[in-house]
Amino acid sequence: MSNEIKNVEYGLEKIFEGAQDFLPLMGTDYVEFYVGNAKQAAHYYKTAFGYQSLAYAGLETGVRDRASYVLQQGKIRLVLTTPLVADSPLNDHIVKHGDAVKIVALWVEDARKSFEETTSRGARPYMEPTVETDEFGEVVRSGIYTYGETVHMFVERKNYNGTFLPGYREWKSDYNPAPTGLKYVDHMVGNVGWNEMNTWVKWYEDVMGFVNFLSFDDKQINTEYSALMSKVMSNGNGRIKFPINEPAEGMKKSQIEEYLDFYGGPGVQHIAIATDDIVKTVSDLKSRGVEFLSAPPQAYYDAIPSRLGAHKDAFKEDIKEIQKLAIMVDADEEGYLLQIFTKPVEDRPTLFFEIIQRMGARGFGAGNFKALFESIEREQELRGTL
Repeated sequence: MSNEIKNVEYGLEKIFEGAQDFLPLMGTDYVEFYVGNAKQAAHYYKTAFGYQSLAYAGLETGVRDRASYVLQQGKIRLVLTTPLVADSPLNDHIVKHGDAVKIVALWVEDARKSFEETTSRGARPYMEPTVETDEFGEVVRSGIYTYGETVHMFVERKNYNGTFLPGYREWKSDYNPAPTGLKYVDHMVGNVGWNEMNTWVKWYEDVMGFVNFLSFDDKQINTEYSALMSKVMSNGNGRIKFPINEPAEGMKKSQIEEYLDFYGGPGVQHIAIATDDIVKTVSDLKSRGVEFLSAPPQAYYDAIPSRLGAHKDAFKEDIKEIQKLAIMVDADEEGYLLQIFTKPVEDRPTLFFEIIQRMGARGFGAGNFKALFESIEREQELRGTL
């Protein structure tokens, strides 16, 4: 049994039995980025990742201080928001963090109750419950702060039939490149500062009723030069998973330290997006200019059959093909997974994306940590930040 899952009891009921049900979450509603130029960012995510135009809000819809472009692919909605005026507080966020995830919106049945439950347990309010209406019905939203300046927005849309939210109009575009097979948000990873991981683990347990169902220490996640620690938090139904990373002592600067330096504090490090055919998806993304981390050495791919263990006969992919694409493979007791990580998608070495295909496995690729972090360290060395 791998280190990743050695302390996990199997069966969803047992894994998540510690999660409380006072905050039922139905899924990820949207992820909102604050960016310097939303129009150009939207073009990038359409061209490179295959997102489709969905909705727009800005001067033409009566919004005077910001513009927002909404993109969709599968069940994923990205909102790209940029300030339009010099005194917008969004400018401060962009100056400090660069283009970054500001809001992780969660789909709920009752946004008022979600706000009351979490704030009564110690959450810092971001937005009081607010009813937004138009001719398509009403949406109720409320929000709380999590680590750093990141926000969880609760979105109740059971009485709404519009394209996205009130205040947005349908965004029609003649330019909609084909999708790349991205299906839904699998998990989102947050980086926090030194000795802050357990603080935020307790926050998710106490405030949101999550359970810590996987833990990795610096003995499991390390290379010759750097290390980190991570704990994975999940809600009761397992639809929302938030790994939380913190730095650990090493000979050189870890990727988490690099992130914290350039981001200016805690924030969302990467978004993992699921696909049903990672070979096709990654091939398509590469052809569109998406840059991925370099492949592990030959010995890594030679060892894949032994890493698969009991799942070797179920493995459907061509090892030579996934090696050519630099895709990595790992397994746990319930199946295997394939994953690959992009390079940072902007000039600051902060936000990146993971593409993941699960073939029964519920883990996070613990067997790939060493190869992955060595690849990241090669990029850090080029940047002079290792």
